Amino acid sequence: MINDVNGQQVGQNHAQTNGVADPALPPNIYQQPMEAAIMEARQQTQCHIYNYESQWRCYAMGYSWRADMPFRFALGSFIEDKVNKVEIVQLSTANHKFIQRQVFDHQYPPTKIMWIPDREGHRHDLLATSGEHLRIWKVDMENGRTDIRAELKNIKQSEYASPLPSFDWNIDNPNVLGTCSIDTTCTIWDLEKETIKAQLIAHDKEVYDISFAAGVDCFASAGADGSIRQFDMRNLEHSTIVYESKEQAPFVRVAWNRSTTCYLACIMMNSNKVLIMDIRYPVSPILELNGHGDFVNSIAWAPNSSVHISTVGDDAQTLIWDLFGSQTVPIDHPSSLEPMLSYRAEKQITGLLWPVSHPEWICISFDNRMQLLKV
Repeated sequence: MINDVNGQQVGQNHAQTNGVADPALPPNIYQQPMEAAIMEARQQTQCHIYNYESQWRCYAMGYSWRADMPFRFALGSFIEDKVNKVEIVQLSTANHKFIQRQVFDHQYPPTKIMWIPDREGHRHDLLATSGEHLRIWKVDMENGRTDIRAELKNIKQSEYASPLPSFDWNIDNPNVLGTCSIDTTCTIWDLEKETIKAQLIAHDKEVYDISFAAGVDCFASAGADGSIRQFDMRNLEHSTIVYESKEQAPFVRVAWNRSTTCYLACIMMNSNKVLIMDIRYPVSPILELNGHGDFVNSIAWAPNSSVHISTVGDDAQTLIWDLFGSQTVPIDHPSSLEPMLSYRAEKQITGLLWPVSHPEWICISFDNRMQLLKV
């Protein structure tokens, strides 16, 4: 259970949770009307924390957007070997547990995993992973198999490609996906043609993260040169430096609030702070979130709010913040902001998701476990 900052449990008065189709039942359960399936599942599901324990240490994970495949996740292993694994798991309402639906091999640990942003299921059921290059997988849940559809390298005429620390899928145009590389470049892919749409030198050093804004044109990147930069695909010859750290400390994560194009959140390497930027007022952050006692590892904006964000870190804490709610924070004293909710896991938390498909839940990963938490 997630607690408020005073240690009291919250969520007891929530309505019963969103429905999930039972992976243990025959495939025709997915053929019943979606509303009926969801209503039936809501009557069955009452737990506020779900756990999944993997055979392997976990790192990357992604949530499924599809309404007919609720509470479906992909989980990547972190094995110090060439052969790694990706598991597809789904929550069962029959026993209130996650069930492994599929597992397939992946070369090296995937650095990020995302499902195609397709809630209605009008497109192929695709999964993307990054590592030494970008892979697009076609998932067949009915037959229990996942096949590689494309392996996309960000350089041409070479056997080797620079590793990709991260990527992002454009929600408003799922045919577009952007990757970032340690070779200082960002690459925008046309997935239908499986070709490079644009490639640019984005930073002076390695690029560790990329995030699309709402819409189809703008994205931001985080670099080892200590800067957060904004790009517009209509004019990639120029970029805007949203923020540059005075110490030139590397930025490792950037996340654009998709409810508004104004706000970015970012993390510096080996830092316990999260910086909130307003691109209308660059140069200085409008907020600093200092609630963690150790390094912050991941950030996720609430999918249905422009003012709520979650953060996780090496202090084993999951924090949820209301940035501009009841608390008035002076800009010259941003550290006075306190988290509104908190949860402490058993070990250092490395992964965090706030699913668009289930905004009342957040998902975290630590060691070999994944937890789904009701908020």
